[in-house]
Amino acid sequence: MRYVLIYSLSRLALFAATAGVLFLVGARGLLLLALAILISGIISFVLLSRQRDAVSSSVTERASRIRDNLADGTAREDSD
Repeated sequence: MRYVLIYSLSRLALFAATAGVLFLVGARGLLLLALAILISGIISFVLLSRQRDAVSSSVTERASRIRDNLADGTAREDSD
């Protein structure tokens, strides 16, 4: 869960910084949002790849634990 929070905050900070720079350059309104989303997405794809990998493995491990717990519970019910 920690990795997800760190990655999300990093993406949000990168978006805010990109939007700020674009605002200073003169972009306003819908153009500002569209460009900020596009540019911050491209930058985060490059800069946040390690964090994205950590989030992916964290989510995969958690899903695996949930599946294992469900399988154990089902096995216990079947044995009763």
